[in-house]
Amino acid sequence: MSFLGLEGRTILVFGVANKRSVAWAVARTLEEEGARVAYSVRSEERRKSLDSLLSGRQVFVCDVEREGELERLASQVASAGLAPLHGIVHSIAFANYSEGLKPFHATKRRDFLQAAVVSAFSLVEMARAFAPHLARDASVVAIGISSLLVTPDNYGYMGPIKAALESSARFLAKSFSATCEVRFNVVGSGPLKTSASAGIPGYLESYLFAEKLTFRKRNLDTQEVANAVLFLLSPRSSGMNGSTLVVDAGLGSNMFDKDVIRLSMRPER
Repeated sequence: MSFLGLEGRTILVFGVANKRSVAWAVARTLEEEGARVAYSVRSEERRKSLDSLLSGRQVFVCDVEREGELERLASQVASAGLAPLHGIVHSIAFANYSEGLKPFHATKRRDFLQAAVVSAFSLVEMARAFAPHLARDASVVAIGISSLLVTPDNYGYMGPIKAALESSARFLAKSFSATCEVRFNVVGSGPLKTSASAGIPGYLESYLFAEKLTFRKRNLDTQEVANAVLFLLSPRSSGMNGSTLVVDAGLGSNMFDKDVIRLSMRPER
C-alpha cells in the first residue's frame, strides 16, 4: 500500500485537453497510484481529439456551461458503476480573450458571466449534482491561482472569478459538513506552461517574469501541481478542508528579489 492510500479509490477528473493539461498530469499519476480514474471532457470533438491519449479509459462528455449537463453526467457516472466516487478534480476554466487585452473596466457582461459559469459556478453545480454519488469522506479539489491579491493586466476579469472559485470551495466545505465529511480544497498554482495559459494575451512575458521571482529561478512543472492535488485527494490530507494549498515555488514571497530589482532599476540605454 502506498503512502497516499489511493489504491482502489474512484476519481472523476474534469478538464483534460491534451497531454500538457494539469488534469492529465493528475489523472496519469492517480492511475500510477492504483486509483480508478474516469474522465469528463467538454465536447464530443474534444473526446475524439483525445482518442489516443485516453484510449481504453472511461470518458464522458459534459459541457458545464449548459444547465442540466452536470446532473445528466452524474446519472451516467452512477449508471456506469463508478459510484460512490472518492474524489473529483475540477480543472476547468474559460475566458474569452478573443478581442485581446482590455482594461478591467472594459469587461463585457457576457464575457464575465460566461467565465464565471464555466470557471467558478460549475464547482457549485458539480457538488450539487454529485452529492448523492460521493463517498462520505470524498475529496473535491479545484485548480485555482497562487495569489488573489495580484492584479495582472492580462489576466483581467479571471482574477475575480478565481476568487469566486476559491470562496465557493470554502462555502461548499461548510455546507457539506452538515451531513458528511466530504472535503473541498483548492490548489493555488503559480504560472504553468499549458495550452490554456497560452491563450492569455502576453502570457509568455508574464511567465518568464514570474520565473525570475521564484526562489529557485525556475517555474513550476505541471507535475508539481499534480502532486499537490493527489495529496488533497488522498486520506493523508483528511485534516484539510476549505483550504487553499499554494504551490508557487516561492513566487508570492519574493517581490523584492535583488536581481529583479537590479534589472528593473538599471538605466535604459
